[in-house]
Amino acid sequence: MDIMILQNVVWGAVRKRLSQGALALLFALAVLLAALPTVRPAGAATPLETAMDAVLVVRSNDAEDRFLGSAFLWGDAAQVAVTNAHVVGTATEVRLVNRHGAEEVGTVIGLDPVRDVAVIAVAPGRAGLVAAPDPAALGLEVFALGAPLGLEFTLTEGLISATARQVEVQVPLKMLQHDAAVNPGSSGGPLVDASGRLVGMNSQIADGSRMFVGIAYAIAAPDLDRIVTGLIDETLLPLPKLGLTARPVDRQVAEALGVDAAGLLVDGTESGGLAAAAGLAAGDIILAVNGTALAEPGTFAFLIEAAVEKGEAALTVRRGAETVTLPLAFAPPQTEAPALAIKTRDLSSLPANPETVKSYRLSALGVVLDEDAVVKAVTDNSPALFAGLARGDRILAVNGQDMDLAALNALEITGPVLLRVAAPGGATRHLYLDPWGKDGGLRPVGGANVLDPDVVVF
Repeated sequence: MDIMILQNVVWGAVRKRLSQGALALLFALAVLLAALPTVRPAGAATPLETAMDAVLVVRSNDAEDRFLGSAFLWGDAAQVAVTNAHVVGTATEVRLVNRHGAEEVGTVIGLDPVRDVAVIAVAPGRAGLVAAPDPAALGLEVFALGAPLGLEFTLTEGLISATARQVEVQVPLKMLQHDAAVNPGSSGGPLVDASGRLVGMNSQIADGSRMFVGIAYAIAAPDLDRIVTGLIDETLLPLPKLGLTARPVDRQVAEALGVDAAGLLVDGTESGGLAAAAGLAAGDIILAVNGTALAEPGTFAFLIEAAVEKGEAALTVRRGAETVTLPLAFAPPQTEAPALAIKTRDLSSLPANPETVKSYRLSALGVVLDEDAVVKAVTDNSPALFAGLARGDRILAVNGQDMDLAALNALEITGPVLLRVAAPGGATRHLYLDPWGKDGGLRPVGGANVLDPDVVVF
């Protein structure tokens, strides 16, 4: 007998024997049981807790022990961790710490600075994050895991706001936009769904303030899988540096030049670069690559990426009233060096080792103070800027010793010092300033792009 028929027969028999009140009671109990949450066995981890177990804090593997950002174990049987290229910088080794306090030193085995992905070899034997089976959809609930502002193993919640946002015109990636709160330090941390499956890797934040304003960007899991696999297998071709500066031909530019609003207007080329070798010049308008028109400015990067394997691309260029085709080679031309009479320098009189500066004053470190000992300016790329000193900070003490303006002006820095400073709002913090440090350290990085407002690597 069909099972559904049998169920109906049994239920009909039961109903004949039960009163209406008993039936109502049974129905109420069934609804109540259906509404009860699933009971998790004692000690069992939730999917998000399991995902957090795969998250790592990245620190420099040196005496400075600098906090660098976030990372996560990759794959169900992880042998590598993944983070952003800007997190590891030029380091060949980093220290990785999980939320249970276990530490290890990982070796950077793959780096793609343009796509901003780094792969770190780790000890095997642990479960990492596995990509969700389907691409992230608009409105999907997501969770950002990482160490925003150094607050280790933090989880924030948000929604996917856009599924294909090209953030930087020169980078062939369309990223996930979401509104889960991320801040400096979240870089390299995973973006997961409610089941703890990988959706993407948090990489950038919109707006030059460097702090979260409701828009964050993550490299989508499918792109991340392609890049990570290519870095591990050494099959991912690097994007060539063209030595080209260009801007979109928008309506205003098009009206001024009397052309259609399409393509990229060349601002300039780098001497000796690939673009200059191809014959591109300031004022040219790039219209197409290998016959495919630039539907939007960011298309150029994708078309160049697609042509890299062939080693060259044909550029359709408007030059004045003419349209020309220029061959763009992705390797510099090999030219035979002319025979030159090389004059060598006599180095015998030079000291065996360069002399090291033994002391600095704040002014020599690029710090300009006003009469209240408040920082008026900090020179770009100075050790003070790398240490975190910013305009508007008031220097209160050095190595625990209270300082006024006269003392600061007379200060001779002969070794690393600890500054106590007050921000304009009154909040105080300590900064470790080492003019002789071998690493540049972290500093705010900003820059506009032509597709979105300022997008800052954090």
